[in-house]
Amino acid sequence: MTAETIIQSLASGLLMGLLYGLIAAGLALIFGLMDVVNFAHGEFLMIAMYATFFLFAFFAIDPLLAAPLVAAALFVFGAVVYLLVVRFAVRAKANAGMVQIFSTFGLAIVMRGLAQFFFTPDYRSVTHSWLGGKTVSVAGIFLPLPQLIGAMVSIAAFVALYFFINRTDFGRALEATREDAGAVALVGIDKNRVFALGWGLGAALVGLAGAIMAIFFYIYPDVGASFALIAYVTVALGGFGSVFGAFAGGIIVGLVEASTALILPPSLKSVGIYAVYLLVVFIRPRGLFGSM
Repeated sequence: MTAETIIQSLASGLLMGLLYGLIAAGLALIFGLMDVVNFAHGEFLMIAMYATFFLFAFFAIDPLLAAPLVAAALFVFGAVVYLLVVRFAVRAKANAGMVQIFSTFGLAIVMRGLAQFFFTPDYRSVTHSWLGGKTVSVAGIFLPLPQLIGAMVSIAAFVALYFFINRTDFGRALEATREDAGAVALVGIDKNRVFALGWGLGAALVGLAGAIMAIFFYIYPDVGASFALIAYVTVALGGFGSVFGAFAGGIIVGLVEASTALILPPSLKSVGIYAVYLLVVFIRPRGLFGSM
């Protein structure tokens, strides 16, 4: 194992970690807004990847160009999911926590079943794209271009999210609703509208990540499950409800995954992620950047 090999692996881990952070950001945003864990988050990613594939297959739209369209479509989808499912689940008068869990978990099962029915369990992929199969060399380190652009998109998305939350009226309303959903109603803020838009924004973030990942990852009905598990760990590692904790957590997860793959067989690369997560849980249960 040479120094070049280690640097190469860590660089790839960093790029994937930024994408993990983008996937987890929507999950953290929704949890921070409503204290609801979206167990259909992986299926949101799966839908985004299928949408990207079909835009490419039927309209020859490159995934890079399709990314804003997919993000917009997922924004609408996320808002509709809140209005039709989650809004009623959070109103449960008994066992509210379990109702919320099973509503999104049931939604995940339905979405996965519908994907298997309509799209078949076959693996699909974007056969050629502007970025597919290309690499760039930076100081002798070869980086896959799709992951590099994906990392840049992730950073841009987090910067935009920061300004959106801290510099816009809706962002301030979002933060106020996170702090006290009951009090905001007294100043004329419709919390249901904020929740719906928050779910839409969270879904748009994972839609953006799904469009980029469709360039270099196979697409099938169960594709979201593994990434959702990593997203849950990333959110817990960074801190529940902290969007920018998810960003930092994603980077840590990517680097740990890459480091573990250097030591253990690639099939066991997730062991390091869960080991670090358990360590953080014992030392700092609220996560590295959480305030709970």
